[in-house]
Amino acid sequence: MTGAEALSQGALRLAAAGVEDATGDSRLLLAHALNLPRHHLTAALTAPLPDEALRRFDAAVSARAARQPVSQILGRRAFWKHEFRVTRDTLDPRPETETLVEAALAEPFAAVLDLGTGTGAILLSLLAERPVARGTGTDISPKALEVAKENAAIIGVSADFIESDWFSGAVGDYDLIVSNPPYIALAEMAGLAPEVRDWEPRGALTDEGDGLAAYRAIAAGAPAHLRPGGRLMVEIGPTQGAAVAALMAAAGLVLPRILPDLAGRDRVVLARKPA
Repeated sequence: MTGAEALSQGALRLAAAGVEDATGDSRLLLAHALNLPRHHLTAALTAPLPDEALRRFDAAVSARAARQPVSQILGRRAFWKHEFRVTRDTLDPRPETETLVEAALAEPFAAVLDLGTGTGAILLSLLAERPVARGTGTDISPKALEVAKENAAIIGVSADFIESDWFSGAVGDYDLIVSNPPYIALAEMAGLAPEVRDWEPRGALTDEGDGLAAYRAIAAGAPAHLRPGGRLMVEIGPTQGAAVAALMAAAGLVLPRILPDLAGRDRVVLARKPA
């Protein structure tokens, strides 16, 4: 079987399984099976596939047909300026979260705390841009912290990682606190794509309630860990801006703002500790 024939058969299998971009995903998986960058795949399409590559491709297509995310099959996901290792124990870094990174980098910071760090994508992206800053990532999942540590080593960024339920294990103060917490309400879970609902860690997606529990904890704890004038910045679901801004204001933080992502949807809420 040539690469082109395998690519076509893979796309047909994925389309039958309801995968939206069946052809694009088939190309990614074939490149992965051949250990090639995607842009080098064309030259391999006319040649017969080695048996081992065909076996790897078939297994990858089967996993994708079961709606496992491509990033989990490949074991990596591009975010900001780097590629991050991902597993079933971590939330898949998403392009819209880059809104938070971009906004955080708009002002200087010397110390940053990332609550619920997951892969470490937010924290490590920030620290890579600010080499003199120190950073700490917390997560309740030891397995997620191991992935974050691996990503720090791969990217070459130094950071501390602590097993912690939000602020429970955090010490010291920071001039920037960031978080992409679980914000999907329990009632919304059934409507998620299977790639998200069935494959990503549930605890990173939902609080099993109204989707605001994490923001309540973060807003309440942030003032004690922020330096005067320090910023709290969190990613939100597109309907949560007003509610999260109100939680920050009630906690004594000032100047709350809601920032949109590139699609124009509310994506980040930020506020400051009074100077």
